[in-house]
Amino acid sequence: MKNTDEMSFLDHLEELRWHLIRSTLAILIFGAVAFAMKDFIFNQLIFGPKKIDFITYQWFCSISEALGQGNSFCITEMPFRIQSRTMAGQFSAHLWTSILAGFIVAFPYVIYEFWRFISPGLLDRERKHARGFIFVASLLFFIGVLFGYYVVTPLSINFLGNYTVSNEVFNDFDLSSYIGLLRASVLASGLIFELPIIIYFLSQIGIVTPEYLRKNRKFALVIVLSLSAIITPPDIASQIIVSIPILILYEVSIFISRFVVRRQQRSKQ
Repeated sequence: MKNTDEMSFLDHLEELRWHLIRSTLAILIFGAVAFAMKDFIFNQLIFGPKKIDFITYQWFCSISEALGQGNSFCITEMPFRIQSRTMAGQFSAHLWTSILAGFIVAFPYVIYEFWRFISPGLLDRERKHARGFIFVASLLFFIGVLFGYYVVTPLSINFLGNYTVSNEVFNDFDLSSYIGLLRASVLASGLIFELPIIIYFLSQIGIVTPEYLRKNRKFALVIVLSLSAIITPPDIASQIIVSIPILILYEVSIFISRFVVRRQQRSKQ
């Protein structure tokens, strides 16, 4: 790699192009593996939240019984069917779902390539303090993905799958609509859980301070509730369940920002 002090704008673009090419290849390789694992990907993962014995529904049922509510939270049926109404519908769903799976699995490598691109522009002190960035960013992303899959997706599917305006209407959901809901829930949650990493870098370059975050906590609450309303069904319980971890992440981000600012102040003394 060339010295960043000697690289022109076109050199930076060329460097970025190769990072993007390697990241794309990693996604495609893992996507090809996922494509070959069609039965497991669809029967176990994609359609898992549609089954009444899905582990999240069992948790709800256990919580209901523990709270003395009987089986009020237990899921007994999923009164809807999934269909494909276009000639290429199932193949398209198979292809794009494989690419999504490839991106999720390859995320640590994608972050690694991103880090390789930006790290030469950082000072030695900044690179030292950002050690562990790939591990932490990947861990938060995977936790967010799991949260989206095991919490947001089941809540959304259960609510929307059972919602009806009349007994005359039967829910027949298109395959692309069902997968789109799952994809949005999983990816949105994964990216939202990157909030502490984003705050870390914004604090590092001075755009965000802990005082700013504390001062705007009430606005953050409104934004969090709005995000929860977007990625969850429109019922209060689901929005609260999704909002709690996001609010915890916001408070953690304030702590991280304070840590970064204090460290910068000590280094100037």
